[in-house]
Amino acid sequence: MKISHSSHWGAFSGVVQDGRLVAVEPFAKDDHPSEILQSIPSALYDNSRIAAPMVRAGWLEDGPCGGQKGGRREGRGGEPFIPVTWDKALDLVASELTRVKAEHGNAAIFGGSYGWSSAGRFHHAKTQLQRFLNRHGGFTAQVHSYSIAAGLAILPHILGDIRSIRNVTSWRDIAKHTKLFVSFGGIGLKNTQVEPGGAGEHASGQWLPRLAKAGVEVVSITPLRDDSAEILNATWLAPRPNTDTALMLGLAHTLVAEDLHDTAFLARYCTGFDRFLPYLMGDDDGQPKNAQWAADICEIDAETIRALARKMAGGRTMIGTAYSLQRGDHGEQPFWMTAVLGAMLGQVGLPGGGFGFGYGSMNAQGKAVNRIAAPDLSAGANHAGSFIPVARIADMLLNPGGAYDFNGEARTYPDIRMVYW
Repeated sequence: MKISHSSHWGAFSGVVQDGRLVAVEPFAKDDHPSEILQSIPSALYDNSRIAAPMVRAGWLEDGPCGGQKGGRREGRGGEPFIPVTWDKALDLVASELTRVKAEHGNAAIFGGSYGWSSAGRFHHAKTQLQRFLNRHGGFTAQVHSYSIAAGLAILPHILGDIRSIRNVTSWRDIAKHTKLFVSFGGIGLKNTQVEPGGAGEHASGQWLPRLAKAGVEVVSITPLRDDSAEILNATWLAPRPNTDTALMLGLAHTLVAEDLHDTAFLARYCTGFDRFLPYLMGDDDGQPKNAQWAADICEIDAETIRALARKMAGGRTMIGTAYSLQRGDHGEQPFWMTAVLGAMLGQVGLPGGGFGFGYGSMNAQGKAVNRIAAPDLSAGANHAGSFIPVARIADMLLNPGGAYDFNGEARTYPDIRMVYW
């Protein structure tokens, strides 16, 4: 028997014999299926899977720490976990949810379950957990994602709409119109095996060869040569890690110094270039951010930087910046500077020109956008109104009531008494 299914690595049919999954067959119309699919049968039955609800011995015997019997905190990390029935587990969790809400309020419950989980919308663990906790009165949530948290925070302030990070120019239009693709972070086919929610086809595998056939010149700016598919025959520039913003500034300075930037576009469509320009040219601090300044930081030759800037201004250019760049120190800066550099070239909105985020980061980026919305399952409203940035879990647990800044706001960490993952 075969059962059609989907995973974050693509659609497939599961081959079932005697009630057990024995093999998977990739979707027949996917010309570039991911090899990760073949790991599903062994992962399903691996010994690392937890077969029953498990409760720490001290918690099971004495109740929660802070409960009426006081609990035993010293056993954490050392005591065995005891299997219990599902009915027992449900009673324990329901009782603890009720206690924490009554004693500390809904904001004391942290609803996690971060991760992609099931590819289906209904069986998505995070959505179901949040839907459940919202009907319990709310919880402390987490916003944005580890994949692109800094980008999601900064881009609405720069571009006005988060759709700029989702709906990038398609590979089809790039192959048709782009002359030069400048990739910060590379275009790694290995990353395009995955797509949240699953995929019927792995589009990057078919479109990158078409880019090469169409004669699109690719410059891959990344410390790793293998970050761009070999078929692209890309020119490889290897900067020091976390120096992409300096390189972009060096490119921008060359555009201004050689009068290659589009002043008409900047005047008509952009706000703030007059405040950026003094910094770029060194009027503010006495240090022009020229190609030599950038070269000393990123360790790419100054003349190479100047030549690339000239080439970018000389024809239809797409700037692609991978998600990975914004995971570094001051990760919002390379995304911000990508938008600045793209605006200076004046090609935003032209077919095959401008900039885009996430090419080579996962399969969805570069696919033609489907204008028909997929089915969804709403988690409802969180009336607790409490949240933290996704990467601040440890800070939250270590500093209840502590102050922090996020997205232009001064905020306070909640006092968490229950983590529901």
